Amino acid sequence: MLVLGRSQVEALLDVDSLIDALAPAMADLSAGRASVPHRVAALVPEREGFLAAMPGFLPSAGVLMTKLVSLFPHNDGARLPTHQALIVAFDPDTGEPAALLDGTAITAARTGACSALSARLLAREDATVLAVLGTGVQARSHARAICRVRPIRQIRVAGRDPVKAAALAEELSSVLEADVQAVSSYAEALHGADIAAATTHAVEPVIRRSWLTPGVHITSVGYNPAGREIDDATVVDALVCVESRQAVLAPLPAGSNDLLMPIRDGLITADHVHAELGELIAGGKSGRTAPDQITLYKSVGVAVQDAAATALVIASAREQSIGEEITLR
Repeated sequence: MLVLGRSQVEALLDVDSLIDALAPAMADLSAGRASVPHRVAALVPEREGFLAAMPGFLPSAGVLMTKLVSLFPHNDGARLPTHQALIVAFDPDTGEPAALLDGTAITAARTGACSALSARLLAREDATVLAVLGTGVQARSHARAICRVRPIRQIRVAGRDPVKAAALAEELSSVLEADVQAVSSYAEALHGADIAAATTHAVEPVIRRSWLTPGVHITSVGYNPAGREIDDATVVDALVCVESRQAVLAPLPAGSNDLLMPIRDGLITADHVHAELGELIAGGKSGRTAPDQITLYKSVGVAVQDAAATALVIASAREQSIGEEITLR
């Protein structure tokens, strides 16, 4: 069995290849070719945390895997990430365990990459200003990935802690060609932004309709069972796209309060979800229809994303003879 650590996974996973690989994976999910059961979780109430299991079979990539991922929001995010994960891949012909790899790096990369895929499908082609809301691992991942699909020239970073926002802006300035600035509020970051990436653990919405510029594309990946990232008015006005209707509308911990709450309150129905990314890719649904249209990609994370990333990492590791082989018997 192949074993790969976090630094090895990070070195092996190419962001451009991952964005491209996610397109057929999402199409397979929407077409029913992939098998992805609901996420299940064991709750740790005293830490507001949980351990979730996310199995998946992606035939087109030849991957049978499961991810075990913990979310402990009170971790500091730097020394100890809020999201930590392991992935086990199995031989899809025999069911034999084939690889064990760090899933923390894959979770960060595939989430940002799928948001970038949504931007490729839905954001205006001339989008140049990116608002990054949040200062953690996903904020970094999103800034780097979205710059791969649109000509971003300016990035504004906002978070609860101005010191962390400033540090992230400085870090991103060293690796991206865009002008990166830390700003004092979410509203300031969003003013005039063409793309907004919400990557927070917010209880109260950090995306508010009155703060948005016409034509903005929003990506929202934050999760908090006690709250939400996007206000009702934004959801009502936006063209809403998701990874999976079944996943995003499922009860917590699988689904999203950003859509479940306005449905509960009668502001929208489940039919307000316009399309899955896979339907946009396959051409069964249209994307943006006007330059001033607000588009929203709400992500809850699905196992085919992890499977697509796992396939790339394992293939690259085999080609380069990277990793340790162990025997379980």
